Amino acid sequence: MGVNGTDDLASVTTDSTLVLLTVEEAARRLGIGRTTCFKLVSAGELESVTVGRLRRVPADALPAFVATLRRPVLAA
Repeated sequence: MGVNGTDDLASVTTDSTLVLLTVEEAARRLGIGRTTCFKLVSAGELESVTVGRLRRVPADALPAFVATLRRPVLAA
């Protein structure tokens, strides 16, 4: 517990001011599983960046990804 009675880990993982998210944090915000989120990152469907040896998802990539899901698919 934090000083003010809140769970410090929970407040960090839900911090809406973060610019870069871990894949786990991105998955949580999207409401999908961690493995699914890693697959989306690996496939290039969800934008990610490398910072040193770390893989991070830009916070603004989440609404962009959701927007691609909402676009109607044109019939062939």
